[in-house]
Amino acid sequence: MKLLRYGPVGQEKPGLLDAEGKIRDLSAHVADIADDALTPAGLAKLAALDPASLPEVTGNPRLGACVGNVRKFIAIGLNYADHAAESGMAVPAEPVVFNKWTSCIVGPNDDVKIPQGSTKTDWEVELGVVIGKGGSNLSEAEAMDAVAGYCVVNDVSEREWQLERGATWDKGKGFDTFGPIGPWVVTKDEITDPGNLKMWLEVDGKRYQDGSTKTMVFNVATLVAYCSKLMTLMPGDVITTGTPPGVGMGQKPAPVYLKGGEVMTLGIEGLGDQTQKVTRA
Repeated sequence: MKLLRYGPVGQEKPGLLDAEGKIRDLSAHVADIADDALTPAGLAKLAALDPASLPEVTGNPRLGACVGNVRKFIAIGLNYADHAAESGMAVPAEPVVFNKWTSCIVGPNDDVKIPQGSTKTDWEVELGVVIGKGGSNLSEAEAMDAVAGYCVVNDVSEREWQLERGATWDKGKGFDTFGPIGPWVVTKDEITDPGNLKMWLEVDGKRYQDGSTKTMVFNVATLVAYCSKLMTLMPGDVITTGTPPGVGMGQKPAPVYLKGGEVMTLGIEGLGDQTQKVTRA
């Protein structure tokens, strides 16, 4: 299934994308694409529905963030060896874990706003893992049972605040609008191998990132199990799993950062794509 949320900001309704690419309204069956709806029992209930029996949503509604009521937006750094190299950093022996504040989450096609005074706002296409069953202290063998599905994430980053303003990355990762997620959650049964998905990102039509999840240092099961040792994972938590090379910070001979007015487009094989206009706060 491809589960989504549509409608004005703060008034999103739950929906799914049918086989013909039409949005179907799930409001009569679930309050939101969040919480218990993402558990195995909740997904089974939705999977049993006949999409043709659901009301069709006409027009071209705004797509909201594909998960509502996200409690934790967990991020993994330097999880692609080639990205670590372009960043001038060592491949980590253990996952690098940081937070993106949930207030940064926006829809997949909403504007991304450069923070006041920023000169180093950057892009990162990433595979997002949406937690369904959750739990703590999971083994790698148990980890995939905790996953509801996957989505596209743009881990927008302000590099000065991330790397030059103290020791914690979190400061550069959670500015408002720095977390577009969606367009939909694709349930894990539709993704045969999350470790072999093509991914890409363009700015104003120029392709900067052109990679694959197959070059991840730590795979999805390892990351879910590792994070579950640090915190209890809950339905609707999102783990964004790192980016391949091609970020603005790594461009040669000089870094390329967003200035405002650009259009970012990005996507992952089987998970859809996003388009964001870059503005200034």
